[in-house]
Amino acid sequence: QVQLVESGGGLVQAGGSLRLSCAASGRTFSSYAMGWFRQAPGKEREFVAAINWSGSTLYGADSVKGRFTISRDNAKNTVYLQMNSLKPEDTAVYYCAADLRLGVFQAGSADYWGQGTQVTVSS
Repeated sequence: QVQLVESGGGLVQAGGSLRLSCAASGRTFSSYAMGWFRQAPGKEREFVAAINWSGSTLYGADSVKGRFTISRDNAKNTVYLQMNSLKPEDTAVYYCAADLRLGVFQAGSADYWGQGTQVTVSS
């Protein structure tokens, strides 16, 4: 089992920045690929970004490319999502996820999920 706890969400004005963190516990963190998804009200869950054990990354929607950066610190068992130039359309609940396979994130699935953290961007 892998337990995931997100933090760092909140209310920010458009153009601002937030850094989300996801602390993992349980099995060997460094073996897992980690990812971020988001779900806005009334919309389907959307893949945002993922990173494997060696630092290779994948990004989802074109709307976040160049603004969001995923990273990880294996010594701290933590994955981060740095979000810059935030827009109101980035408002969503952001979920951290873990899976041994990097490729599954683009298909929208993962073995382990956190509870989510709310990000609200005001205009």
